[in-house]
Amino acid sequence: MSMLTPPGMGGKYRVTGNQYPRMRRPRSRVRIVAAVVVTVAVVGLAGWGTLQLVDVFGGRSTPPKNAAAKAENAAKERTCKAGTAPGSASTAPTAFPEPGKLTINVYNATAKGGLAKKTADQLAARGFKVGTFGNADPEYDRKVQVAALLVGGHGPKAEAAMKLVSAQIKGTTTLKPAAVGSKRDTGTVDLMIGKGFTKLSGEKAVEKALAALARPSAAPSAGTC
Repeated sequence: MSMLTPPGMGGKYRVTGNQYPRMRRPRSRVRIVAAVVVTVAVVGLAGWGTLQLVDVFGGRSTPPKNAAAKAENAAKERTCKAGTAPGSASTAPTAFPEPGKLTINVYNATAKGGLAKKTADQLAARGFKVGTFGNADPEYDRKVQVAALLVGGHGPKAEAAMKLVSAQIKGTTTLKPAAVGSKRDTGTVDLMIGKGFTKLSGEKAVEKALAALARPSAAPSAGTC
């Protein structure tokens, strides 16, 4: 009888051999499932990181996240193909007419008497042609709050003429182009003297104002295609 056989037991309950049986705890299904999930997650993250590195070092950029970004990129691409950098100025500096080729009508829209004639004489001394001068029509009389309201024709030439007159005036001025299709002469500007008017600008101030007004409206962009 083996030493492992309990006293009084034999037959089919007899234990033979000289080693104890090894006991092993049953494996938990929860642990197995958790181990599989962690393994899959690690493999997935490793694969995603590899793709990101390939994109970065392969020179490929991330596609736009929304339609607006796609449209902006497409517009930039079209602009670059056209030969113009995004945001760059496509117009040339404003070319002002010679004072002698411009006719100014001076009207006083304030309660102060004599401003129209005095201003007209000063503008004539600067080489401008003076058409008429006098009191403003009821449409503008006592209604111009800024230094002057300039009424001119429509188009680039008319705008350049109004800017030239605007540079002569000290203070804030407002430009009022004629309606599209108007037959108004582009070489004639009506100057409505307003409540904010004090005097005409000096020579240096006029030169500085013209330099600023001559710049294109769109500033060049530092971006490249």
